[in-house]
Amino acid sequence: MRLISVLSAAVLAAFGGLAWAGPLAYVPNEKSATVSVIDTATDQRQADIVVGQRPRGIAVGPGNIYLTDGKTGSLLIVDSATGQLTKSVRLGDSPEGISLSADGKLLAVAVEDDNAVVLLGAPQGNELARIKVLGKNPEHAVFSPDGRWLYVSAEEAEQVDVVDVAARQQVASIPVGKRPRGIGFLPDGSRAYVASEMAGKVYAIDVATRRVMAEITAGQYPNGIAVHPDGQRVFVSNGRDPSVMAIDVASNAVVATIEVGKRPWNMAITPDGSKLYVANGRSGSVSVIDTASYKKLADITVGELPWGVSIR
Repeated sequence: MRLISVLSAAVLAAFGGLAWAGPLAYVPNEKSATVSVIDTATDQRQADIVVGQRPRGIAVGPGNIYLTDGKTGSLLIVDSATGQLTKSVRLGDSPEGISLSADGKLLAVAVEDDNAVVLLGAPQGNELARIKVLGKNPEHAVFSPDGRWLYVSAEEAEQVDVVDVAARQQVASIPVGKRPRGIGFLPDGSRAYVASEMAGKVYAIDVATRRVMAEITAGQYPNGIAVHPDGQRVFVSNGRDPSVMAIDVASNAVVATIEVGKRPWNMAITPDGSKLYVANGRSGSVSVIDTASYKKLADITVGELPWGVSIR
């Protein structure tokens, strides 16, 4: 595996020990087969890690970057300090979204062609269970904050499947609009927000009752979801507009719309909640949004077909 420096050979030589101000945003680029590394303090792209053949889903934990490779059907584990691939684990055909539990002990991967979620131990990547779900072609599998539940969305479904993590099985399905995509939980775990692409809506779900409590009209082809750490706002990307909308949790109303790059997809927010990073698939860029003012601060060039963002 190679590491390409964006700035100079000095960055390449110092990757393992260079102290960026951070936190760092990691962006998998499907067509370039790279992960772009952005320093969120400066919003400068610092380096590209060349890895796999089609990196898509991403999660970052202590010391490791976890990626799904859509071409090889594998989980890739990369040392975040050196940029070196340390392990590859076969998952099945067309794995996509990946989630890391809050305690850092479990990984969940949606494997589209297997109609399953693969549960693995972290950081080793050892398979613990392969859980079948009802929704066809699952795209995202997201842990609730307490790690008790996995919510799973599928491209060919009108429901979110609920998996009991301890029992290692699906226990419910919650009806939503056609083609559910991104999922995000409020920090207290009381609600989940699900973007349904073909319905043009975001669905707010009461986790305790497993019922939709609000339907929020979004833009065209809503897909990515990111929840602010304060639990007061939820952001949704609209793939065809292209824009990002901010939703007020108290009222479930859209309070702002921000124009971004073409085909905005998956997103992440800095730990302090100050900035939102949006992967723009067709623009080959990441848009940076100030979450207080709802203003776009920058567009950062990354690789081709960026899929999403993970920040640590």
